[in-house]
Amino acid sequence: MSQQIKITLPDGSERKYEKGTNGLQIAASISEGLARNVLAAKVNGQVWDATRPIEEDSQLQLLTWNDGEGKNTFWHSSAHLLAEALEALYPGIKFGIGPPIETGFYYDVDFGDHTLDGSELEKIEQKMIELAREKNEYIRKAISKKDAIAYYQEKGDEYKLDLLEGLEDGSITFYEQGNFTDLCRGPHIPNTGFIKAVKLTNIAGAYWRGDENRKMLTRIYGVTFPKAKELQEYLTMLEEAKKRDHRKIGRELELFTFSEKVGQGLPLWLPKGTLLRERLVAFMKKAQDKSGYEQVTTPHIGHKALYETSGHYEKYGKDSFQPIATPHEGEEFLLKPMNCPHHCEIYKHKPRSYKDLPIRYAEFGTVYRYEQSGELHGLTRVRGFTQDDAHIFCRPEQVKEEFIKVIDLVLYVFKALGFEDYTAQVSLRDPENKQKYIGTDEAWEKAESAIIEAASEKGLETVTELGEAAFYGPKLDFMVKDALGRKWQLGTIQVDYNLPERFELEYIGSDNSKHRPVMIHRAPFGSLERFVAVLIEHCAGNFPLWLAPEQLIILPISEKFKEYAEQVKAQLDDAGISGSIDNRDEKIGRKIRDAEVKKVPFMLIVGEKEAAEGKLSVRKHGEGDLGSHTVDGFIQYFQGIIAESLSK
Repeated sequence: MSQQIKITLPDGSERKYEKGTNGLQIAASISEGLARNVLAAKVNGQVWDATRPIEEDSQLQLLTWNDGEGKNTFWHSSAHLLAEALEALYPGIKFGIGPPIETGFYYDVDFGDHTLDGSELEKIEQKMIELAREKNEYIRKAISKKDAIAYYQEKGDEYKLDLLEGLEDGSITFYEQGNFTDLCRGPHIPNTGFIKAVKLTNIAGAYWRGDENRKMLTRIYGVTFPKAKELQEYLTMLEEAKKRDHRKIGRELELFTFSEKVGQGLPLWLPKGTLLRERLVAFMKKAQDKSGYEQVTTPHIGHKALYETSGHYEKYGKDSFQPIATPHEGEEFLLKPMNCPHHCEIYKHKPRSYKDLPIRYAEFGTVYRYEQSGELHGLTRVRGFTQDDAHIFCRPEQVKEEFIKVIDLVLYVFKALGFEDYTAQVSLRDPENKQKYIGTDEAWEKAESAIIEAASEKGLETVTELGEAAFYGPKLDFMVKDALGRKWQLGTIQVDYNLPERFELEYIGSDNSKHRPVMIHRAPFGSLERFVAVLIEHCAGNFPLWLAPEQLIILPISEKFKEYAEQVKAQLDDAGISGSIDNRDEKIGRKIRDAEVKKVPFMLIVGEKEAAEGKLSVRKHGEGDLGSHTVDGFIQYFQGIIAESLSK
């Protein structure tokens, strides 16, 4: 007699099926249309192959292209399809890893003596499409460690053998599709036929295991789609992204530069970029002052013992800039990788009472982290960056209220800068891998509850990600979508019961006993460098008026009106409006075109009529002529725009 299992669907409805029924069969029992679109199945919180039998009562979610985990599975399977195509075209090559990423997938490949160049990508794409049309199933097979080692020894693939060293017998699976077999946990889509459109986007170098002392492999990036139309839309978006690339616009607007002599990943801010940074800093400081923060300043280095106490050295020491030895034997310092240990020591410099809390310390502190050279990218991935960092020390009963206040600050920042589409990611620890984190279960449970409750009270749209917490505490990360629909992690808020314990921070409570404060870490911008990069690409260099490094330019029609232009500039300077005068011996049409290219928000044209009447002819970038204004009238109009964009 067959056994039945109970399947609970996301809407709470329950259905009974024969034991061993798979997600695809369940989808078909609901609707054939659904079955045609199911890529994977989420069974009791774990993503499985849609074809994997379900043997017990389970909660089931059927994943399609519209689900993030469905896309992830699709792109993981596409990486295997890429590998199959490569092995067919280049026999004898060896494979590293081929994971899905946020915008597609990659595979790290050892081509031996062959050097792959961009001209070969189209041939590989065609082979992938040819193989996809075969509709080969992705077949999961459990294999013993001994047999897996024997397989890759015979194949001569040292990279897979290296991966097998860290795997336990009984947990190893192979996946096969067509003529390709790979060491893989899965899951995968039902068959290759789901993959209808392919684009290989880039070739890069990647050290095996990220170790510069090991072999450089060829990393091939790609993206695939279930419909050709979606690939076309993606390629159109990529073209727009090229136009908005912050590195390109940063050069054009003279915001920042890099120098090999200074060092990779260490940006040099030019005058206009520095002005933009200073405006962001002033904006944040003003908001922080209103919220009761006190500014502090800490050194760019710290004694190694400081980071040993905090736990940063144990967790990140190998990946950071190495210790700096002093002439004193045994004394070592580190370039500051984090501001929080310094702020703990500031808190600790004198006794604290419960009446003093909360204490809020803020610092625009520059920190240094050694990123691999292959990972560096403009301002988004650098080795030296400035965080709008702050740490709140509060009593346990104040945590939720303080957390909500920080959420309000983050949302104010997003509104002022035009980021309207965002999701709050609740980043929790991985319950299956608790050794990655410091602190007690009780402290983690309290911290996680505070974040979840605060986000709920603010009505935030949230997603929960296990394993994404910081090593010392859970986080609320703000994932912002830019104008092109790309997702960026910007603001972050973290609750920490652990650093106060490690630094033995205390306050005297109302009961006259010693208590530990709770620490909240927060950075609404995240880092100024990354934030500016994302902002540039979001607004294509057309910054909000209050932030633009060059807010206006005065364009005299000829040399005769230079004196009037200077009078106007003096009036604007007095009103706190920054700008410049274009005194070049050029025609006015050329001056206007150049100002448009530089994305200057306002052009103030002055000639004989304007000088005689004490007026300005105003043009707005991207909109054109706004007519004639008095200087005072323009100042009022200008200030009104800024006031509206910065109003809470």
